[in-house]
Amino acid sequence: MSDGGSEGAPERDGLRTALAGLTTRGRSFLAAGVAAAVCSYLLGQADLLRVGLLLAALPLVCVLVLHRTRYRVAGSRTLAPARVPAATESRVRLRMENVSRLPTGVLMLQDRVPYVLGPRPRFILDRVEAGGRREVSYRVRSDLRGRYPLGPLQLRLSDPFGMCELTRSFSASDTLTVVPRVEPLPAVRQVGEAAGYGEGRQHSPALAGEDDVIPRGYRHGDDLRRVHWRSTARYGELMVRREEQPQKARCTVLLDTREDAHPGSGPDSAFEWAVAGAASTAVHLLERGFSVRLLTDTGSSVPGPDGAGSFAGGTGSADAAGLLLDTLAVVERSEEHGLSAAYDVLRGGNEGLLVAFFGDLDEDQAAVAGRMRQRSGAAVAFVLDGDAWTRGPGGIRFSDGQVPVAERLQLLRKAGWTALPVTPGDTLPALWRAAAERTGAPETVAGGRA
Repeated sequence: MSDGGSEGAPERDGLRTALAGLTTRGRSFLAAGVAAAVCSYLLGQADLLRVGLLLAALPLVCVLVLHRTRYRVAGSRTLAPARVPAATESRVRLRMENVSRLPTGVLMLQDRVPYVLGPRPRFILDRVEAGGRREVSYRVRSDLRGRYPLGPLQLRLSDPFGMCELTRSFSASDTLTVVPRVEPLPAVRQVGEAAGYGEGRQHSPALAGEDDVIPRGYRHGDDLRRVHWRSTARYGELMVRREEQPQKARCTVLLDTREDAHPGSGPDSAFEWAVAGAASTAVHLLERGFSVRLLTDTGSSVPGPDGAGSFAGGTGSADAAGLLLDTLAVVERSEEHGLSAAYDVLRGGNEGLLVAFFGDLDEDQAAVAGRMRQRSGAAVAFVLDGDAWTRGPGGIRFSDGQVPVAERLQLLRKAGWTALPVTPGDTLPALWRAAAERTGAPETVAGGRA
């Protein structure tokens, strides 16, 4: 839950702004009064002049009263929650408090929201007593990822006769973050995900030689064969040798954001599937104890739980998952034409487990992807079939110049990738399980699919 701070009192308007707030009724009364005054002069009717003055004075008095209104109203906004998956609702609560000693008249509240979140919410509040408060709420929902500003809140004042309306704005605003939808993945073991030891883990021996022993105290259940007798004699209690300690497994999730690689747009496009897939994979691996970083084709990356460029995670997975999801909420297509920038980052060291979400690849970029495999202990690739997302009625193919998905899969598998095609309707949990089952299985392609 995100608590919006008190927005304080709205700014007062000048007299010219108050005059501009005349409603159609107020302008009509003013025009009728002026017309009656002119007619009284032309016709010599004094009674008509009094009527004209009354008609003209009424809206002007209402303007003056509203201009001098000294309501002191405090407002606040609360988002519950402030971060939501796409196509999920969030509730926005507005609280108005009359902090003056005078009761208010009828108030109309209006909150500014982007068009993609729905219609602009409006509320009518009856008379609010001195020191009283009112709470209203509305819901917002977006099928598109992004960061959306909410506010500032607007307060509209009106006189009892409906002659004038003034809108006063608060200053504070809040932000709703819509992140990609995260699907729970099956608890299957991918290559490099072996517990304790495996291609996704590193090991740091604590014992480099007999002179470098760093013993620790004996604990219940320790193997007696690990007792270090020299240290035991020195300290007067059982001491055991430290064994090789596996460090936290690490993984890089590579997201291909090239505009040329992902045809189509909208929440059901291939690019949005890839973004949601990267989010689901990152969260799943974080929950399994991996130190995960997100890498795009541009070479920019978001580090793992330690918040630095290294892979040595040390904090909880919730904070790392939030950082990754916030980044993926605003990721956009890039203007890159290749994967060379990402390869330059990956070739700096052993990546452990590498999970990639590729779009359309030509022959050169498939070769670059193949070289990425050499810098990782294990690699799983989900290759999105752009033709399947853009194929028109009758199977007409609209994209040109790309290698067919079956050939892309073969090129990647020859380089050592565990590669699977992705078409509309496929779900990541099913593909994740299929990738685990494919490990060590014959690599065959039938009908363009594995």
